[in-house]
Amino acid sequence: MMSTVISLVRRFNSTSYENVCNRCSHVVYSAEKIGPLKDFTFYHHNCFKCHVCGTKLTLKTYYNNQQNQDDKQVYCQSHVPKTGPGKLDGSSVGIKQALNVPKTNHLVNEQIRGSGKATLNAESIGIKTALNNSKLANDSHHRENMAGHFDSSALHIQHGLNQTRLQKVYKHTGVESRINEFLDTETQRTLEMRHRQEEDDLYRNFSKKRAEEEKHINTEIQEEWEKELERITSRFQHELNTKKKRISNDEEKALTVRHQKEREDLEKNMTVKLDRKKESLTRKLLEQERQATAELVDKQSKEMINLISEKFTEFSQTNERSYMNSDESSIMPYPSQPPPPSPPVISKMDIYSDPNVFAELDQIAINVAKEDQHTFTELVRLLIGSCITDVEKARAIFRWITVKNLNTIKFDDNIIADTPMGILRGIKHGTESYHVLFKRLCSYAGLHCVVIKGYSKSAGYQPGVRFEDNRFRNSWNAVYVAGAWRFVQCNWGARHLVNAKEVPKPGSKGKSDSLRYEYDDHYFLTDPKEFIYEFFPLQPEWQLLKTPISISEFEELPFVRSLFFRYGLYFTDDDLRAVLYTNDSGAATVRIGMPTNMTPSLIFHYNLKFYDRDSDTFDSIGLKRFVMQSVMGNMVSFRVHAPCSGSFIMDIFANATTPREYVTGEPMKFKSVCKFKIDCDDLQTVMVPLPDCASGEWGPLKSTRLFGLIPLSHEEALIFADRTLEIQFRMSRPLTDFMASLHKNGIDEKKLSKFVSIDIEDDIVSIFIKFPEEGQYGLDVYTREVNTELYSGDKQLLTHCCKYLINVGTKRIHPI
Repeated sequence: MMSTVISLVRRFNSTSYENVCNRCSHVVYSAEKIGPLKDFTFYHHNCFKCHVCGTKLTLKTYYNNQQNQDDKQVYCQSHVPKTGPGKLDGSSVGIKQALNVPKTNHLVNEQIRGSGKATLNAESIGIKTALNNSKLANDSHHRENMAGHFDSSALHIQHGLNQTRLQKVYKHTGVESRINEFLDTETQRTLEMRHRQEEDDLYRNFSKKRAEEEKHINTEIQEEWEKELERITSRFQHELNTKKKRISNDEEKALTVRHQKEREDLEKNMTVKLDRKKESLTRKLLEQERQATAELVDKQSKEMINLISEKFTEFSQTNERSYMNSDESSIMPYPSQPPPPSPPVISKMDIYSDPNVFAELDQIAINVAKEDQHTFTELVRLLIGSCITDVEKARAIFRWITVKNLNTIKFDDNIIADTPMGILRGIKHGTESYHVLFKRLCSYAGLHCVVIKGYSKSAGYQPGVRFEDNRFRNSWNAVYVAGAWRFVQCNWGARHLVNAKEVPKPGSKGKSDSLRYEYDDHYFLTDPKEFIYEFFPLQPEWQLLKTPISISEFEELPFVRSLFFRYGLYFTDDDLRAVLYTNDSGAATVRIGMPTNMTPSLIFHYNLKFYDRDSDTFDSIGLKRFVMQSVMGNMVSFRVHAPCSGSFIMDIFANATTPREYVTGEPMKFKSVCKFKIDCDDLQTVMVPLPDCASGEWGPLKSTRLFGLIPLSHEEALIFADRTLEIQFRMSRPLTDFMASLHKNGIDEKKLSKFVSIDIEDDIVSIFIKFPEEGQYGLDVYTREVNTELYSGDKQLLTHCCKYLINVGTKRIHPI
């Protein structure tokens, strides 16, 4: 243990040479340092932003100015100087008009949606001509600037190129020419118009059948209503005739009122019955229409792919000699027929490791989505006109769907096929889903795509639920790219509104500029070993696993969300299941591993509540106090002790943050990474709650990550002590205003304050505790930075640093 302490002290101790941030000129400490970079420069995490636009950067997304060796600043891809030596202006090279074209924004996760009709489209950013001119495809300069085909000379990022390009582990299996080179737009549009006519016929049949079925139901209900009305009227007449000689006026009036009431009740019942029958009919017909639409799209997709394959074959034969002499002559051609499902040989990370590689391509998709197109041919040409590889084509289509947000599109009631939104009429009528649309668009790009049906752990699902009905039925896609079938879930990857309360009304302006949209890159080309945690296909071969699992095994897999994989998390226990069973003391443990590079920035949180009711308290005590969260190395543990028998749900959240964001109190939004059901059938030991300390993890590692405090005496969260205790830390950077508060169940915190004192000598912080009695205590430690000028705003308040759980004396206390 002592050697570990010494190594930690050496790691975090100040050196004789202090690194200074190139942006703010303040000292950069180890916990928040990025560098060394160009000319041995360093940055704070929060200062590591583009010098021009202020966009936050990472080691994978930053660029240096290669044209000026004295420029030590960092830039984003959009603003890194690329002009080369000398001064170029519009008049000198005749591109003055081009220089005035609006610049595009290459941010992926923070797109800003304009109000009303969008002002940026393919024409306004000067790419419409390029997308429709096959001659430009042979221009090497133009080729180098397409997404996925950058080189160091084009973007001046030679040292970071391997982190921001499509990986070369796989050979391109897509058509290695732009579609404009071998298939003219008119030929493709002609086939689309024939398909449109088939679709028109199908929709006319839908409309005709709906009208016939509705007419049949109306007639059926009308006949039933008339028959029942005749029955109650006949009965009324019979009663009047029977009692005619001896009935009084009041009795006759009562019979009439009753008869009128029966007529009204009958009318109401028949109306409700009619509505229910129509609702049932609509569901039945819609399911039939969806099936018919899917079958038609499947047929048309095959015809479109066959056309593209034929035209490319003709093109390849015509250009066989130049093709054979090219550098890519060994590339396997894209298959003309869809291959059988099989596990991919390489992973998603082998294809690309950073979504920013698609920054320019994504921006094209965003701009195209701001306008409406008349034909699928036009839409797909705009999306993939600059694409060469199959991965790029699938990406452009995926991003268009996730940006378009089809769920919120407003359609005219009388939308027709030849209007700009006519191509999406299937979405309006509910006969076409995201998945069918993705398949259709892929066919226009020459990509094989299938719609897969099965179950998903979607909204409303809880760990332990069995897939015994249709509640959690779902659909998704597999697209054949990079030499294998790969999963795409457009619906789950689609953007969601961050500032939901500020949604502008259609046609309004103003607040729309403050809206941000996000999408989930996890659901694009997801690896099968990760996809199976959330999706189970009805056909085992479409699991794309070497060893398929059963539906019961799928139910037992831990319930995880995409963020779990985005952060690179993993379960350290191979046999961990979605439902955990406690031992006789009510204990169960979840352990999650973190990648080394994420350990300094990940912060976890949790919530515990009863499974069968929305309550998170037991005997007026929060259930959170029956969970001990601690971190050791690169593993975070959640130790649960159920306070009573029953079932519980534990939701675990995470967020990646910097020390500065934490200590300055900036709000953090935690998102769920996994969820478990905890069953406690038999409880032999009564567990008392943990002391009422600040929420979050126990142990000193938090103080090291956030404040550079090195624990010298106690490295673990749990301490066994006598009636006196000394805890020591070493400061690796200046801190001040230390405060410690002691907690014990049943004792007021103010009464315990006199038993704690703090002494600071040089860089050693000592906390002395004299416990008034035996038992279990909790110790919270607070501090703040000395150099508060490093942070904007008011003086930094005391921030929670760490906490310990302390068992005092010989009295046996069950360690949680």
